[in-house]
Amino acid sequence: MTTITYTPIGIIHSPFTEIEGMPIQPTGAVGILGQVEIYSEFQAGLTDLDGFSHIILLYHLHRSESFKLCVTPFLDDQPRGLFATRAPRRPNPIGLSVVRLVRCDGHILHIEGVDILDGTPLLDIKPYIPTFEPEETIRTGWMEKSRRAVEKKRSDDRFR
Repeated sequence: MTTITYTPIGIIHSPFTEIEGMPIQPTGAVGILGQVEIYSEFQAGLTDLDGFSHIILLYHLHRSESFKLCVTPFLDDQPRGLFATRAPRRPNPIGLSVVRLVRCDGHILHIEGVDILDGTPLLDIKPYIPTFEPEETIRTGWMEKSRRAVEKKRSDDRFR
């Protein structure tokens, strides 16, 4: 198997120092502010980003340990296949969040809708562009019955 190595481009700062009690998705983190600190050697890559209202953050789930291929997700009481969930304990612990970009101050991005642990290493940033996404009917599988519960659900220790 090939080994893949990534170099963080920055660090994410949030009010969440513990996994327990965090929102489990950005829709549950409305109004929660945070910052993304971009390392100086990557700052030039932020040029023109301030024209976007939302950005996609890709990050390393640095406190995730091991994984199971069958998990009981936060919004369900039945075991599901890992790849049919957004559970954080994964073979490659990569997280993804779409957050609102409040403003850019040099190498600091001020963001809203933070569902990320403080000190999380940032791997990449991409602008969120709705017209790039398909407009067809979206199916959400087992999540259909609990799609509104995500706004109030908080993390616990099941994915330590």
